[in-house]
Amino acid sequence: MDYDLIIVGGGMVGASLAMALANSSKRIAIIEAVSPQAAQQPSYDDRGIALSYGSQRIFEALGLWNALAPFSTAITDIHVSDRGHFGVTRLSAKDEHVPALGQVITAKAMGYVLNQAIAKQNNLELICPASVTKLQQHADHVELQLNDQRTITSQLVVAADGGQSTIRKLLNLGALQHDYQQTAITANISTERAHNNQAFERFTDTGPIALLPMTDNRCSLVWTVKSGHEAELINLPEQDFLAQLQDRFGYRLGKLIQVGERHSYPLRLIQADQPIQHRIVLIGNAAHSLHPIAGQGFNLGLRDVAVLADVLSTSDSDVDLGDARLLSSYKSWRLSDQDSTITATNNLVTLFSNDNPILGHLRGAGLSLTDSFPPLKHWLAKKSMGLNDKQPRLSRGLSL
Repeated sequence: MDYDLIIVGGGMVGASLAMALANSSKRIAIIEAVSPQAAQQPSYDDRGIALSYGSQRIFEALGLWNALAPFSTAITDIHVSDRGHFGVTRLSAKDEHVPALGQVITAKAMGYVLNQAIAKQNNLELICPASVTKLQQHADHVELQLNDQRTITSQLVVAADGGQSTIRKLLNLGALQHDYQQTAITANISTERAHNNQAFERFTDTGPIALLPMTDNRCSLVWTVKSGHEAELINLPEQDFLAQLQDRFGYRLGKLIQVGERHSYPLRLIQADQPIQHRIVLIGNAAHSLHPIAGQGFNLGLRDVAVLADVLSTSDSDVDLGDARLLSSYKSWRLSDQDSTITATNNLVTLFSNDNPILGHLRGAGLSLTDSFPPLKHWLAKKSMGLNDKQPRLSRGLSL
């Protein structure tokens, strides 16, 4: 084989997997279509990424957190509310006995740190810019043809190439797909009051609004609107945009003062039918793209990384990474977390993105009940931190 492992996609998930196996004897390649130095690297834009506490521990185990920490802002409290209805739920790092419920970092900053790290990785070759045009599965290896006509082989191929995964398409894999008819508007917001490391999730009849704490008293905004309305909002003069956002979000952070560059992307659920194939594994958004309502998308993908790296880091140095028993072990370990997270996220969208008055009262009662019942609140906090399921070594802060 040319390699023991080929990772298709060098974004946050693919690069993290490579780093997780940096101390192994395995020969690894990453195939990435866009150069890290490109002005428009889609994996590493200015979006704010909410890292759960479990994800922070994974990066600590990878030896990357000291480099990421200067770009990160801790979330010590989360405030959840429903516009037009009573009831709130408050989650606190102090109540959970953790230093932070999560961290907020821009994708661009994370990309910078990850690219610096993999550039120094001895067992890794970065094939970039390049893309896969054909693949062929054989009994003991997978053969990939690249757009420059090169052919390379590997025991195992991991597809970490995003929601529009080329590998998923080349395999003709089916996928559950649901268009939420919603679009997310993202931007950085400056506010009158200090955020004090508090994150806000505000449900509205058109979708949730999330404001996440960032450096320089800025907040990372994810504003979900009905598809078709995003262009008007993005093109509004700054003060008009802020006025409409203020009306939807309220004044918990005082007056909204300034907004940065605005972007938008459509929201869809994509869940691959069979993410485990012969000598091929789909992880991250290639396997499951989620609505951002609970900020679980990248965290779910990083938990894929932690479990897959755990399974592949066997004590037997001669093990075949594409062995069906290894992939079956990964599948059984990840199934519960993936299915429960996808189901919970989808149910939240259905329950909270509507103006049904009966559901509104039930939502308010549910938020109040959760806030006043510590065991339920503790369970919700653990789930949001990615600590509910069986933890691989990286998630426990242990290096491989």
